[in-house]
Amino acid sequence: MWKDYSSSYIKNNRSSGMSVMIAAFISALLLSLLLGLFYNAWKYEIERIELEEGGWQSRIVGEFTQEDIESIKNFAHVKDVVVNEKGAQIPETVIDIYFDSMGSVLDNTLRIAETLGVSAEKVIYNYELLAMYMIRDSQDTAPRLVFPMFILIVGVASFSLIIVIHNSFAVSMNARIHQFGIFSSIGATPKQIRSCLLQEAAALCILPILIGNLLGILISMGLIHMANDLLGSDVSGRHESVFGYHPLVLVAALLLTVATIWISAWMPARKLSRLTPLEAIKNTGELQLKRKKKSPLLTCLFGLEGELAGGALKAQKRALRTASLSLIFSFLAFTIMQSFFALSGISTRETYFERYQSVWDIMVTVKDTDVDSFSEAQKLRAISGIRSAIVYQKAMAKRIIAEDEISEDMKSFGGFAVARDKYVRKTDGGWLVNVPIVILDDASFLAYCEQIGIAPQLNGAVIWNQIRDVTNPDFRHPRYMPYVKGENAVSILRQSGKEEMTAEIPVLSYTEKVPVLREEYATLDYYELVHFIPTSLWKEIKGQIGGSEEDSYICMLGRENVTSGELDALQGQVDSLIAGNYKTESENRIQEAEVNDKQIQGMMTIFGGFCVLLAVIGIGNVFSNTLGFVRQRKREFARYMSVGMTQGEIKKMFCVEALTIAGRPILITLPFAVITVGYMLKLSYVEVGTFLAEAPLIPIMIFMLAIWGSVAFAYYLGWRNIRKIDLAEVLRDDTMM
Repeated sequence: MWKDYSSSYIKNNRSSGMSVMIAAFISALLLSLLLGLFYNAWKYEIERIELEEGGWQSRIVGEFTQEDIESIKNFAHVKDVVVNEKGAQIPETVIDIYFDSMGSVLDNTLRIAETLGVSAEKVIYNYELLAMYMIRDSQDTAPRLVFPMFILIVGVASFSLIIVIHNSFAVSMNARIHQFGIFSSIGATPKQIRSCLLQEAAALCILPILIGNLLGILISMGLIHMANDLLGSDVSGRHESVFGYHPLVLVAALLLTVATIWISAWMPARKLSRLTPLEAIKNTGELQLKRKKKSPLLTCLFGLEGELAGGALKAQKRALRTASLSLIFSFLAFTIMQSFFALSGISTRETYFERYQSVWDIMVTVKDTDVDSFSEAQKLRAISGIRSAIVYQKAMAKRIIAEDEISEDMKSFGGFAVARDKYVRKTDGGWLVNVPIVILDDASFLAYCEQIGIAPQLNGAVIWNQIRDVTNPDFRHPRYMPYVKGENAVSILRQSGKEEMTAEIPVLSYTEKVPVLREEYATLDYYELVHFIPTSLWKEIKGQIGGSEEDSYICMLGRENVTSGELDALQGQVDSLIAGNYKTESENRIQEAEVNDKQIQGMMTIFGGFCVLLAVIGIGNVFSNTLGFVRQRKREFARYMSVGMTQGEIKKMFCVEALTIAGRPILITLPFAVITVGYMLKLSYVEVGTFLAEAPLIPIMIFMLAIWGSVAFAYYLGWRNIRKIDLAEVLRDDTMM
């Protein structure tokens, strides 16, 4: 009987069933998409860790024979044992161990160490890799939040979807309270009613679940390919993500979807089955307010239809809560995201690409090479199309600045009084400050001397004698002033960490100009005293100072107004000249700008996609209500028509409801968005006029119109069903449809 009744009800109430099917489809699609993306993100992280750190799970350091290595291979769950080649750089042997089962890594490694007589201090775990398999050790203090965040997001998404789908089932089931009251009065048990409703839910949701999961897999595949294309496939050091989908992920997606939908259907079914026959029979299934509430604004703007629409919306407040929150959050997130990326683009362009446009065209990092051992500088300058090529290396030292050296301008804002201990330390002789050293090749240093107007020579340093006014927080328009008086003819540099090691070097000049390099100075530590010295001088003092970085850099300029093709060709010539003798990484300015644009577009696409998904949840909830409220509101509209209300007036009422549902999120969001964007402008010190000239108004308007259009279409479908009602039949029949 129940089977025949459920089958008949589904066939004769397609609009109500359609809302449930749409909700189930959205749930399956989103969960499948999330799991697919998270699985690939998890897989990508593992691949990255294995490429950077290696795929070993544990490592033991000690003195081992070949017999020891063979004995390790015989341990349970040990897949392979490899002697790490990097171990040749230290006296002891380093053994990398690979296991078949990640769960056995911690215990078995300790047993292996005990067997070999090695202390626990000489056991090293690949914590980053193990954390991706949810294996943690008490010795690992790092948070390792990637995998837990995956689980948290999926859990929050499932909870949100339960709320959304629960509303769809509740709307559909509540429309039949009167019917089940009659069934209950003739002997139907709560269990039978509950089973009937869950049986209908299963019949309606099987196909949407399968289609939604398959579509989620396809969309996740498309997003992975999009990420490869947009998030910088040309970026050096980034390996390409290869889409994968494990069968267990499909099983997990299906089980999670089924559980989500079952909980969503069970909640209203349980509530419905527990009603007494009298309560159920008295219920007409109409939307009702517990107490009358007026909508003065809607009444003022739209008259009687506005007042009726306001009452109907208040009656549906709980059912539309998810839609309202989803639309508010989606529009707010989309507006702030668009504004953030527009502001970020302005900042990046002004502070990086435009600022350094005349400073560099090609940058080469020469790995593990000191500037004094690089011998190709002259050949680089001889390449046709290269205007200048500066080879340099960076080092870090310390220096004491005495009280009588500080300039009067610097004293005017407090001197070192507000300096953080992290950067400046008070000593008996003054203040110990950081001294970044930029070591230029000799030819570039001589050219720099000519640039600042001093006699070219290689026996001293040039000091950048500028300090930012630390009382002015506007980093975009900083005000600089002299740092020291510039009277000392020598500078005593000290080795970082060993201040007793010193080197006294002549000062050739104190200047406000810096060499033409893609470098920023005193950005975090405002009290740095930057020294520029030639390679010849560095050879003499590096034994006392040390602190040099491992890599050297080459900053090159091409001809003015160089094109992308010309720059690519120059980069190829530079690479072919030095790549054979040195390990290098190179980049060019135009390509870097293009990659930056692609990365921003990719991030906007991904974040925008999540905003769209939020909007889809809200719009799906609106569709669920509008397609499912036919039974609930038929008698309501029949009564309106019986007292003379025309179909045009009912249509106007529908339009007011749709306008309110779509307009409310926008009206709520805009003030928050304006305040947030204003705060971002204040933090970034970008002028309002500059931002407004590039404000993303068109994308925001399109998103807003898409919300309005979707809600309007949902109400149009509801109106199309309502206008077909037969007044006499509805008022007469208050039992079953």
